[in-house]
Amino acid sequence: MLSGVLNVPRAIRVNIAIMRAFVKLRETLLLRKDLALRLERLENKIETHDEQIISVFAAIRELMNPPEKPKKQIGFTAKEKRARYLSAVV
Repeated sequence: MLSGVLNVPRAIRVNIAIMRAFVKLRETLLLRKDLALRLERLENKIETHDEQIISVFAAIRELMNPPEKPKKQIGFTAKEKRARYLSAVV
């Protein structure tokens, strides 16, 4: 306030510097408000894609895992049909 009342060169320079600082502050706040609005729009747009992105990552992880090979049977299996045994009825 004093720099606006005094009529000396130094007070005038200080007053001009104060005015420039407030103008710069106002510009910065407007710029940040614009950026905040853009960021909010982007967040709203991305929120709708969250589920789709999660499913894509799940599919990628599933593809990264090697497929399980079927386990081999231990022992042997007969390729011929089972023999039928006749039981003697006594």
